[in-house]
Amino acid sequence: MSLAPRAVLVHRTTEYEELVARHGTHGQAAFFLASRGRDIEEVAERHRRAHRALAEVSAAVPLTWRQARVERGDLDRFLFAPEDVVVVIGQDGLVANAAKYLTGQPVIGIDTDPGRNPGVLVRHRPADAAKLLPHATGTAVDALTMVEAVADDTQRLLALNEIYLGTPGHQTARYRLGLEDDGGVVEAQASSGVLVGTGTGATGWLRSVWQERSSRIALPSPTEDRLVWFVREAWPSPATGTTLVAGELADSTALTVTVESDRLIAFGDGIESDALQLTWGQTVRIGVCGQRLRLVG
Repeated sequence: MSLAPRAVLVHRTTEYEELVARHGTHGQAAFFLASRGRDIEEVAERHRRAHRALAEVSAAVPLTWRQARVERGDLDRFLFAPEDVVVVIGQDGLVANAAKYLTGQPVIGIDTDPGRNPGVLVRHRPADAAKLLPHATGTAVDALTMVEAVADDTQRLLALNEIYLGTPGHQTARYRLGLEDDGGVVEAQASSGVLVGTGTGATGWLRSVWQERSSRIALPSPTEDRLVWFVREAWPSPATGTTLVAGELADSTALTVTVESDRLIAFGDGIESDALQLTWGQTVRIGVCGQRLRLVG
């Protein structure tokens, strides 16, 4: 007998909860914010809205279904199952945070703070959950392209928005960069790192780099099997070049980076705590991932 679907509610600790955890009490947190010209009531109201949304979505889960909750910080330790329906309750970035741990489960994004969030990935309101959940497995979805980094020691990383490869701090990253379809051309570089992103990421960090450079590269759409990449602040020297600093990757091509630093990392969607650890001589391949995020429209 097949298992009933399980609704997995993904949420994150609110700013209010973080403040109280840091300062001990509501009063101490209020004093801290007041000393910096802010009112804790604004933060507390967003906290209440988030918890009301979580409670409303939880109540909308069909009675015959199973239910689980996972906080953002525990995503890398949570075991998602094939029959799960994932409901992300929060900001757009939380959908990206969860995407890398999924393997084709449908995702419903619930916006807890309309008007404050762009709503690119959290497209629905808490009240919509009751009608969306029972039909989530059969509803039409947008298959959003993801980016993948695979190291030569089998480490693998997925991301919905972008993958950044560079140093853990603010030092110069040294590596050799090449394109698989470019006849073996490789360039030694020293830079602030390499950013490779998707059409979904084109609404965030990737777009800011693209806009700053007035790049003529067309940014991809979220469902397009194409990535865009940029080298950040490449430094010209007798030993390093600045020729290969931007480009596109179709679904059959990849960017290859060979590490020439003691330590580089690659992380996705801003989660530096879950990163590939790379050292001298290692090569990492970054390209379009065969897996997609199935986002309920």
